[in-house]
Amino acid sequence: MRPSLVAATAAISLLLGVGIGFAAKYKGAGIEVIRNKPDKEAGLAALREAEQLANNGSWELIAVGRVYYLMGEEARGQALFDHVTNGKPGGSDFERIAEVYAEAGENDKASAAFDKMLALDPKDDSSQAEVGAWYMRIGQRAKGEALLAQALDRRPNEPWHYLRAAEGLLGVPAGR
Repeated sequence: MRPSLVAATAAISLLLGVGIGFAAKYKGAGIEVIRNKPDKEAGLAALREAEQLANNGSWELIAVGRVYYLMGEEARGQALFDHVTNGKPGGSDFERIAEVYAEAGENDKASAAFDKMLALDPKDDSSQAEVGAWYMRIGQRAKGEALLAQALDRRPNEPWHYLRAAEGLLGVPAGR
């Protein structure tokens, strides 16, 4: 075969494969997934749709897991968290999971996930300030102050660090 014919055949095969791949991607069901259904049935249908569309995106799977976890299906939510953390999780993955645990009032689990987040990037002063404020909110002021001290040592002119301290000391949930 001539090299130009081989190259043309390869290019056509590649384009065809890409086209088939895009065509095979799942397309969301649209509003029909919830229309005219009772709230709980519609909500569960929307959640299943979101899970199917998450395509192993860590933040998306954590968000789906959050809904399962907070609606009382902790095992299903935890399975999604485990799926994410058994791969190559980043600090932001552990942060999002920790926030779910904190929201659920499971402070030991939240603390462990926050610790993993901080271990992945020990110089992230913004995360140190946010986690420090969380510790203060749950009554662990010494631990919170230690993290805030690290953040303020790195960037003493960062207004967000002081805002996080204020939130933690005044019992105000973290702003975003």
